[in-house]
Amino acid sequence: MTRSAVAQGRPAPVINGDTEFFWEAAADRKLVAQCCSACRVLRHPPGPACPQCHSFDWEVVELSGRGTLFSFTVVHHPPVPGFDGPAIVVVVELEEGTRFVSNMTDVDPDTLKIGEPLEVFFVDQVEGWTAPQFRRPAEPSSGVAT
Repeated sequence: MTRSAVAQGRPAPVINGDTEFFWEAAADRKLVAQCCSACRVLRHPPGPACPQCHSFDWEVVELSGRGTLFSFTVVHHPPVPGFDGPAIVVVVELEEGTRFVSNMTDVDPDTLKIGEPLEVFFVDQVEGWTAPQFRRPAEPSSGVAT
């Protein structure tokens, strides 16, 4: 898959005290989540309190960025700003157990299969933020020189 190094036109995320750590990590090409310091539950999207035990104490953990396609939908109308065609919105179940909503580009949605492996990659936006997206992992090389 080819992908331009920079994209533009997508609506910027709302960045506040609960989400700033996430977007700063994305700019550094890291996928992170909150982890409750009390009960160790991962949570995404970020929020002020743990939905499990209601603790306000949390820490940032780096995620592998690997997971499987849990669900997806294709948004045909209205056109989504920053996308050349229909937007593919995906729910990825990450190896660590939390789910993440993002998108895929440069793929025919008719070829997507629930349960197939995906990996995160990051696309800088002209407007000054970085979008985590998902793609199929690169095919492993056969190890045979040609």
